[in-house]
Amino acid sequence: MPEKRYLLTPGPTPVPPEVLAAVGAPVIHHRSPDFRRIYGDCLERLGTVCRTDSDVLLFTASGTGAVESAVANLCSPGDRLLVVSAGYFGERWIELGRAYGCDVAELRYEWGASPSPDDLAERLDELGGAPVVLLTHSETSTGVVADVQSLAAVAKEAGSLVIVDAVSSLGAVPLQTDAWGIDVVVSGSQKALMTPPGLGFASVSSAAWERQGTATMPRFYFDWARTRDAQAKLDSAFTLAVSLVAGLNVALELLLEEGLEAAFERHVALGRACREGVKAMGLELFSPDEDRSAVVTAVHSPEGVDAAEVILALRDRFGIQIIGGQGALKGKIFRIGHIGWFNIFDITTALAGLELVLAEAGAEIERGFAVTRALETYEGARV
Repeated sequence: MPEKRYLLTPGPTPVPPEVLAAVGAPVIHHRSPDFRRIYGDCLERLGTVCRTDSDVLLFTASGTGAVESAVANLCSPGDRLLVVSAGYFGERWIELGRAYGCDVAELRYEWGASPSPDDLAERLDELGGAPVVLLTHSETSTGVVADVQSLAAVAKEAGSLVIVDAVSSLGAVPLQTDAWGIDVVVSGSQKALMTPPGLGFASVSSAAWERQGTATMPRFYFDWARTRDAQAKLDSAFTLAVSLVAGLNVALELLLEEGLEAAFERHVALGRACREGVKAMGLELFSPDEDRSAVVTAVHSPEGVDAAEVILALRDRFGIQIIGGQGALKGKIFRIGHIGWFNIFDITTALAGLELVLAEAGAEIERGFAVTRALETYEGARV
């Protein structure tokens, strides 16, 4: 009998069977009437999930492609960018800006810290302002979900354009693109939107379009204007991954049928259950113990236990795939993802396997409590 697999990483995430069925349907032409209908529905639903009335541009690319498109379209060589970085994906903004020849200023934190609006205001004052501020909403390397509403408000007050990496947060935790004054939100298909990897998208405000019109950075495939003009005719500038678009359209329909607020509440409940289950074993959280951290739970590996060995044992023995730390955190933490198509029994499966593997590795943990605590917490959160 084939081994059952459990995917509990912060991306890619499990995909519902309805989405897989759409992805696996016969391929249709990307300029046919059948696809245009799917394409139009998908773009409209993306706008609803982003909570924006502005254009949402869709690319065949990973989330990083959409992230790169923001720098390519909004910057000219030598432009100053201010990056707020508190983890691996904040560092990616820095690397990307420098790769494009921008003057990258930083507001850097220890990995695992939560960025402060006051610190951002002070840094902007020191710099005399910055045309563009780059934020990471959900830092999946640490489990921290930043208060981008407050951070964006500070940046806008200083006259900056605000770009937010929402690759793992969109559809999992609240994000109000227009109401919070965010100019660009970039995201991808393979996280909370329950679709295989391969699609990236960017919402673009009117202020961002104005800046795009004067920016001189070279661009071709990720040229926003080219994509916008094609989408206005329900066409695509280049061949889209039609099967993935069909799958994403179904996934967005499922998410909107559940309701965004209901989805946010479900993620909060799953995050609480996972954290309480981990603490019931006597383990120490690395990610904050707060409801906003509803995307991924990061956990310190017990003294003397290599997190990488725990991850391999879970995968090889029980088919449970979690993920380790990145950069300086490699081998020190492990991360349990709970975004997208998850329920409480996915969490309890991961916790039960973790108990067994850690006990066999010699860790002194409290056995037999994690699953019960997680179930009680989830039940209490959903009342």
